[in-house]
Amino acid sequence: GFPGNFVVVLGYIFGLQQWQSCNIYLFSLAVSDLIFLCTLPRLSYNYAYKQPETSPHVCIINRYVLNVNLYSSILFMVLLSMDRFLLIRYPTRNHYLLRPRSALIITGLSWLAVNVEIAPLISLMIDDLRDGNWSRCRDFASLEGNINMLGYSLGLTLTGYLLPVLGLCGFSYQISHLLRVQERAVQNRTTSYKRPLRVVLMAAVIFLVLYTPYHVLRNVRIASNKAWAGICTKMYIQGLYTLTRPLAFSHSVINPVFYFLMGDKFRELLFYIVLYFKM
Repeated sequence: GFPGNFVVVLGYIFGLQQWQSCNIYLFSLAVSDLIFLCTLPRLSYNYAYKQPETSPHVCIINRYVLNVNLYSSILFMVLLSMDRFLLIRYPTRNHYLLRPRSALIITGLSWLAVNVEIAPLISLMIDDLRDGNWSRCRDFASLEGNINMLGYSLGLTLTGYLLPVLGLCGFSYQISHLLRVQERAVQNRTTSYKRPLRVVLMAAVIFLVLYTPYHVLRNVRIASNKAWAGICTKMYIQGLYTLTRPLAFSHSVINPVFYFLMGDKFRELLFYIVLYFKM
């Protein structure tokens, strides 16, 4: 995952002469994944050797990056799906949402929206660290605070996961409908436009498979903190929840595949980078 995202970031910065809306969304997705992957070695080491995180600053930063990446990735994938739909409908790029300036504004608003969603979590983490004498770094589902944790988690599941997935499904339907209309109008025109439909459908399926178990078990894990759950039940739920976490965050390894499938001129850009380093 790291090499693929690193190549994308460097390639777009140094090799891309003319940026289009799709490139801006892909670049933002790659930056988000790259920042997350930089925190992964420490997280992996702690989990592998069952070492607690002793630095409160690293605890907050890692959890912040982890959750921002989780929800920004699917949001940028929705924006890429929107971009593919608009490009099929307006091949001459005469729609204002296909302009680079519009894409920059939408990207900025997307980063802002994700940070607003995650802000309560950071506040909860600080309170939890303070209660634990700044020596206890706990995951999302184990936090305790002054707000309703289950309500916050359900709200985050709705706004950060379910609505974007519905967006992916909606754009898949719109692209499919548009291709059928074009196929009836011009028999041979849809040959080069069927790939975006497959890519968007694949993105929707991947996020459903990776994200659904995590969000379901996270909410169940938080709900199990109540008195209704016995000790054995809590242990089973915690074990299942722990298994879903690496599955959810494996999207950062899979996302580079979409750079090849969705990125305009990306393969040519990659070829240029390879030639540059061989010289």
